[in-house]
Amino acid sequence: MHILAADIGTGTQDILLFDSGKEVENSLIMVMPSPTQVVAERVRRATKAGKALVLTGTIMGGGPSAWAVRTHLKAGFPAYATEEAALTIHDNLEKVKAFGVRIVSNEEAKKLADSGEALEVVMQDFDPCAVSCALSNFEVRMPENYAVAVQDHGNAPDKSNRVYRFELLKELIEKGGKLENFVYRPEEVPKAFTRMKAQADSLLKATVALQTRAVFMDTGPAAIFGALTDPAAVQPAIVINIGNGHTLGALVNENMITAIFEHHSSSMNPEKLQDYIIRLADGTLGFEEVFADGGHGAYIKEASGFEEVRSIMVTGPKREMLEKLSGSELRQEISKKMHFAAPFGSMMLSGCFGLLAGFFEKYPEPSIKLINN
Repeated sequence: MHILAADIGTGTQDILLFDSGKEVENSLIMVMPSPTQVVAERVRRATKAGKALVLTGTIMGGGPSAWAVRTHLKAGFPAYATEEAALTIHDNLEKVKAFGVRIVSNEEAKKLADSGEALEVVMQDFDPCAVSCALSNFEVRMPENYAVAVQDHGNAPDKSNRVYRFELLKELIEKGGKLENFVYRPEEVPKAFTRMKAQADSLLKATVALQTRAVFMDTGPAAIFGALTDPAAVQPAIVINIGNGHTLGALVNENMITAIFEHHSSSMNPEKLQDYIIRLADGTLGFEEVFADGGHGAYIKEASGFEEVRSIMVTGPKREMLEKLSGSELRQEISKKMHFAAPFGSMMLSGCFGLLAGFFEKYPEPSIKLINN
């Protein structure tokens, strides 16, 4: 069995091609620029050339891509977008129009691109054609099985998407907080997860000729459950994923997420992060505090107490925030429990291994087990 797992982040997209006939460590891997970074570069190319821009495709990760579009507009060049593509910039299309983007139909967008009047940039989180092209150069074929993770804030045109994201996470933790609560087949993706649903729809269209099996997850839970595949993860555990865009921490006991926080990595520092770790476990880190600091929030259903935590698993490309601290900078109670998670030897692929675990949750294979109880 072959499964392609793609964890779509802000800085990178991490891709793993799992082959059940080989050791997991022999899986093929790629760590490439994230789709939002790729789109941002294409938009900047249009800006540099002084050309109009037309965005097509679907909703995808914002951040760099959306900032590049706004920079293009500020430079005085036109930008057009279909409704679906425009939702990348903001959930409220009236706000997108206020930025200066002109909303057009799919037919109008095609005319603009075909006539050369505007440079077309396709908005899409996971591009199976691009991955297939890269693999084909090494005589590797695409599989029929997929697992894809994106960070989904949900659709919240009239409220903060940070608030709405935590409302969605809270609901899933209240349902049990198990891996099965965070994994969806294409037809199971909730309507609220617009970005995830868009990728499910586009993937199935791109692979229509195949007997495709696929699952979808949010990047946060994918990283959490992926880090738990590291043998050093002993529960109750705190998992910290310090990503390029976001830092997420979760308290996990008996493979259930019972508490969680999320902030922007650029706003974190070693002192704050260590404080958050301890207070998350003790149950004293509140939503309003994290939100007021510019983060997404926090939610605590159950707190074990920091003394009961047996391991602190740190992963993510920005892990040096804790890894490079001197002895005097690292709190002793954290140092004694801290491990730098590298599931199957690959730190950058924590999310991919969480996706694999999620795939086998939906399509069980009794002979394959990634997460220990």
